[in-house]
Amino acid sequence: MAKKLVAAFLMFLFMVATVHVHNAEADEAQFKECYNTCHKECADKDNGFTFCEMKCDTDCSVKEVKEKLANFKPNN
Repeated sequence: MAKKLVAAFLMFLFMVATVHVHNAEADEAQFKECYNTCHKECADKDNGFTFCEMKCDTDCSVKEVKEKLANFKPNN
């Protein structure tokens, strides 16, 4: 019985970890797409690389946080 309980617990941990990794990969892909688009548009306006890098990193990070807050559902 104890072995089955341990196996079930390990399976649960694996499933939770898989969901978190999948969500992180999706967030990373969204950020990368935002950053690349922003950086290209910024560079096309003849802004420097460092300026565009800092601007787009900030803009896309803020956008990501806003989306997470908009989709936040409390556990109550």
